[in-house]
This record gives sequence, structure tokens and C-alpha cells, in this order.
Amino acid sequence: MAPQLFLIDGNSLVYRAFFALPDTIATSKGEPTNAIFGFASMLVKLLTEYGSVPTLVVWDAGWSGREEVYTEYKAERKSRPDLLRDQWPALEPLVEAFGYRNVRSDGFEADDVIATLAGRYAAAGAEVDVVSGDRDLIDLATDRVRVIYTGKGMANLVEFSPAEVQAQYGIPPGHYADFAILRGDPSDGLPGVPGVGVKTAALVVSKYGRIEEILAAARSGALSGAVRSKVLAAADYLAVAPAVVRGRTDVEIPALSSAIPATPADPEMLAALAETFGLESPVERLTKAIASVHG
Repeated sequence: MAPQLFLIDGNSLVYRAFFALPDTIATSKGEPTNAIFGFASMLVKLLTEYGSVPTLVVWDAGWSGREEVYTEYKAERKSRPDLLRDQWPALEPLVEAFGYRNVRSDGFEADDVIATLAGRYAAAGAEVDVVSGDRDLIDLATDRVRVIYTGKGMANLVEFSPAEVQAQYGIPPGHYADFAILRGDPSDGLPGVPGVGVKTAALVVSKYGRIEEILAAARSGALSGAVRSKVLAAADYLAVAPAVVRGRTDVEIPALSSAIPATPADPEMLAALAETFGLESPVERLTKAIASVHG
């Protein structure tokens, strides 16, 4: 049986939890814990649904130079809300209490570290699951990499294989970034090409492929009609957007062993965090899930 590995986009899941839950979730002293509580609950949900799997939680440690190429890139994420900033120091200890490992690479986004690790471990024969609320990572789906997208709120997990990418978006696997660039993605600050909607974007990407190829087709006249005019009018944006949206796969990452062991949760750390942040409910669910997994 092929080894398994989970790669969790820490920043994405924490932001998802923070905005999904009310800030009235707090300690007895009134300190907000909605992000901490929600993140813990999502980790429990993953363990409950997928079992005990070696897991790396990856964090942003920079913007990979994208903000220099496109100033609007993820602009809303660069200024962390105060209520979330106050909760941030608890997150990495929480990951360690679950028995998982925190990973980052200075100067790089989690997306790029995840893309690099997914490629590395899949090439070594592992079955990799990438967990994120960032649709850009859908492009990582291959026969060895499954992308688990956390939908709105915290309850829905949507699994993407290459076939499911084609079925849901009508585009070839590995082309979600091109699709998002054309139709726009407010979460990344991408305006899209004015007048190009979801259906048109899917058709153009399916026929011509990468944004660079779409631009070339518009300039040569192979892409014609109103869509050609719209693409040419947005040529400056389309020239820089791919470098902003596409994940890198060449990040230098602190040494990791070829096989990441599944480490058991630390009951004492979990108990301390539960007492401090009011995590009794998710910790209780975690304890039951672990008991169920290990029978």
C-alpha cells in the first residue's frame, strides 16, 4: 500500500474558521477564540473522515514576490484582523498537540510550499491529500494528488481528482489557474477579463490552454470575435496574472524525511489548550475519533 500524506493549508483553514464563526466564541475572560475553535474543529473533522494520516500543516511566510508583480494580489489577506491576530500564537502549538508538524519556508506562501511538497512526495510514490480553502490548489490534482477543498463555512469538504475538475468546471486538469484568471477571482484580487464569464472562460481554456496560448491565439486571429477583442483589451493584466496565480514547485524547504510518521496526539498539550481556550468539545470529539481509528 502506498504511503499517505496530508498537506494542510494552515492560513486558508484558519481564515475560513475565523470568518465562519461568530466572535462571541471566547474564553471566560472574553478573549476571542473563534479561529482557534474552528481550526481545531476542522482538524478533528479531517481525522474523523480520513483517519490518522501523517500530516504537515503549511503556513505562509511571505508572498513569494507576487505583491511586487501585482499589487492587488490577496490584498485583503495582508492586513490580518485584530481579533484574528490575537489568536494566531495559539495555532502552531495546537497543530503540535494534534501530533502534526508545522512547516514554512521564509519568503514563500503556503501554496508554493504545498505545491512543491505534493510534487516531491507524489513522485516518491506517496498518495497525497492537499486540504485548502484556496481554489488555486485545485491545479495540483493528479492521479496521486487529491485536493480536498473546504467549501463555505466549515461543514463541506469537496474532493477533486482530475476527473472531478473536468466534470465540475469543464476544463482540463491543471488549468484552473487559467480559468480563474479569465473569469476573475475576488479572493485573490483578480478582476478577470471584463465580459468573459464562467462558460466562456471554460470554453476558451478548453480549446487553447494556458493564458499565454490564449493571448497568442487572440493576437494571431485564431481566437476571433468579441472574445478576441476582450482578451486583447486585457492583455496587460493577462501578461502578469499567470506569474501571480500559478503555484511554484521549486521552493527550498527545510529538510524533511522521505517518510513522515503518523505521530499520536499529545493528551497533556490538548488538555492544556482545551482549558485555556475552551476547546473541550473538539478535544472530546478528537479523543473519540482517535479511539475509533485505533479500535
